[in-house]
Amino acid sequence: MTVNRTTGVSATQTTEDKYAVDTYGHVFKVPNFTIKDILKVIPAECYERSLLRGLGYIARDIACLASIGYAAHKVLYPMLFDSASDQWYMQLAKFSFWLTYTYIQGLFCTGLWVLAHECGHQAFSDYGTVNDFVGWCLHSYLLVPYFSWKYSHSKHHKATNHMTRDMVFVPPDAAKFKEQRGIIGELAHHSEDSPLRTLYELILQQAGGWWTYLLVNVTGQEYPGVAKWKWNHFYPFTPLFERRDALYVFLSDVGIFTMGLILKIWYDKFGGWSLFINWFVPYLWCNHWLVFITYLQHTDPTLPHYDSEEWTFAKGAAATVDRQFGFVGKHIFHDIIETHVSHHFCSRIPFYRAREATEHIRSVMGDSYRSSDENMWVSLWKSARACQWVEGSNGVLMFRNVNEVGVGADDKKKL
Repeated sequence: MTVNRTTGVSATQTTEDKYAVDTYGHVFKVPNFTIKDILKVIPAECYERSLLRGLGYIARDIACLASIGYAAHKVLYPMLFDSASDQWYMQLAKFSFWLTYTYIQGLFCTGLWVLAHECGHQAFSDYGTVNDFVGWCLHSYLLVPYFSWKYSHSKHHKATNHMTRDMVFVPPDAAKFKEQRGIIGELAHHSEDSPLRTLYELILQQAGGWWTYLLVNVTGQEYPGVAKWKWNHFYPFTPLFERRDALYVFLSDVGIFTMGLILKIWYDKFGGWSLFINWFVPYLWCNHWLVFITYLQHTDPTLPHYDSEEWTFAKGAAATVDRQFGFVGKHIFHDIIETHVSHHFCSRIPFYRAREATEHIRSVMGDSYRSSDENMWVSLWKSARACQWVEGSNGVLMFRNVNEVGVGADDKKKL
């Protein structure tokens, strides 16, 4: 099929539906269903929330954290290393032991993060006050400003992949990308990121992406005329939120401050090593998984973004990807990866009913449903190489790049 690169419409297609060309050169058809079409096929039981069940998952995750911690410190480490020598290979073995321990603890911390995320969407139970109290406690433990993030995340859901209203992972257009990279004139024809640069940027993203988002709103919207120091999730009168939210932003800060005091007491009572290995490193793992998950849910060579004239709630919600992360995704991360599409269509559905909802939603979405069973680490690398800026016509914008991935290689001259 011949495709016009300017309009994204083939010679054999009508203009009743809109099309674009994705990064790989495939035809993307803009969804034409509405949110009403989606919601009417979701059974009523998918909306049923159980406080007892939600608390049970929290208790399970905390019990896993505590039991794994006890086993590592009191059983496994003494059994394996108490009489070990100081040879380099034993030191390497000890390092590997603690790295594995913090990795596992980070997985369960991420599970708690996801349950707090359920609270923020009021999907945890039928009781709003309970949801907010539980979410505030869990997120504060992980130094997340609960209400602040709840509000910005709500705006993200209300305007997913809207170029001027979405709140996170907003890609630059070609001109902005050129400005960010300092690409000048003919240099654009020859520029390409080396794999080392891609790796370097991924390390920065995974290690510090979450806190740079909270502190300086990186990958979010810009607010011309407002001092950049105010573009954060901690200032009560930040432009990210409405003025009526200021008190709740302050309560979020109280949660962070309270956790800071708890960490100080922890350090004074149990020492720096205990704090470092039992909280700080798992916390870093948790932040990594958060960025890893959310980036891949919204960044893929096949996903569109929309301008204000073309965007609708249904189109934005459909511009997400369900991915597979095996046992961890289903049983520890509470299906946040595997059922993200349905989550965007109706975020009040609890995670344990989202798979059923997904099946019904897919019957309406048809080919517009995006899913991938590709290894997520492979997807991370591919997306980092292929998804650098967006461009398009008719209000539909697709990812392009300077790395000779797909049609982006042919379009470098457009920078």
